[in-house]
Amino acid sequence: MTTSTGTPAGTPAVLDTTGRLLYEQAEHLRAGGPAVRVEMPGGLVAWSVSRGDVAKRLLVHPHVSKDARASWPGYRPGAHPWLTAWVDVVSMFTSDGADHKRLKDLVARAFTARRIDAMRPAVETIVTGLLDALEKLRTDAPDRPVDLRTAFSYPVPTRVICDLFGVPDDQRPGMLRVIDAILDTSASPEQAGRTRDDLFAAMHALITAKRAAPGNDMTSLLLAAQQEDGDRLSEAELISTLILMIGAGSETAVALIDHAVVELLSHPGQLSVALGDPARWDDVVEETLRKHPPIMHLPLRYATADIDLGEGVTLRAGDLLLIAFGAHGRDPEANPEPDRFDIDRTDRQHLAFGYGIHYCLGAPLARLEARVALPALFERFPRLRLAGERTSLSPQPSFIGNDYRELPVLLGPVG
Repeated sequence: MTTSTGTPAGTPAVLDTTGRLLYEQAEHLRAGGPAVRVEMPGGLVAWSVSRGDVAKRLLVHPHVSKDARASWPGYRPGAHPWLTAWVDVVSMFTSDGADHKRLKDLVARAFTARRIDAMRPAVETIVTGLLDALEKLRTDAPDRPVDLRTAFSYPVPTRVICDLFGVPDDQRPGMLRVIDAILDTSASPEQAGRTRDDLFAAMHALITAKRAAPGNDMTSLLLAAQQEDGDRLSEAELISTLILMIGAGSETAVALIDHAVVELLSHPGQLSVALGDPARWDDVVEETLRKHPPIMHLPLRYATADIDLGEGVTLRAGDLLLIAFGAHGRDPEANPEPDRFDIDRTDRQHLAFGYGIHYCLGAPLARLEARVALPALFERFPRLRLAGERTSLSPQPSFIGNDYRELPVLLGPVG
């Protein structure tokens, strides 16, 4: 007997680490029940939750925790290097209750609606500079394909977040390289171990630099808070918060911009609608988030008591939970014809930025970056097109992140 995931009954489905089966596997898992056992790297077994109604229930459930230290029986920090940035850190991302509120309050001031809106001119300046550089590339070699991810989608949010946290210019390449590597679920244990070590080294270097020369940035503000009252922010919490904010503040928006570009180039009629009515870019952003969630599966949560999900599935205290945030937007029960990109879609539903108290603090910033970058790109290069077939684009090797490795495009003729 086999299950709808294609594995023998009772056998966990092995999560694909290459990114090539991301959507297909999410569909199989959703069909398998309210929660389905999956095997992650290192042989870890968790319950995958890919139905939106079940995910929402668990994301606010009093017997579901984000704190491995308190809620994962037998937890050993560092035992699974690929999980370091998702589990071993001590930030608002891995905390519950009062600790979550304390750590969130320290960074929330940078992400108020007023502060995000005030960042628009800085985002516009970065976007304009990158488009100017692309213009020069087109002039020098008009027929040469350009990797839009490297030249545009990636540097927009990474420069914004590095500026916000005051990352010195000479530290940015190394820091971003290791942030990228966190998402690679195909990495060997040895590679993941090196990434973990490099990640902490990068954050220590940033802290050392900002202690020596503080500035008007979030890292300096966090250091000041630590100095004023060490009980508010330990050294481990400081490092973990930097990992969380710099990582989450870059990768999500990169994927959003990449996928939006591909969809709009594949649907020129919808691109024309957006160019003709600036308000429609919000629909472009939300439809992209729905169809191509930047994050699919997000490690990890833990059941702290038995939870009956129905259909014969009961989570037991201590079980690991892997919420498939990205699956809800692609659920035909929530969004009919989920594979159809349609900015006119009504009653659109998705969990791209989470749900409940752990809803992504940087969601407004990611939306702003895409909202500025996309119209500017298509207005500057109205004859932009993919350099090859859409089906030839290679995915990021991850069951966590959802992006392309590169995005080759032709910018179109000058004039």
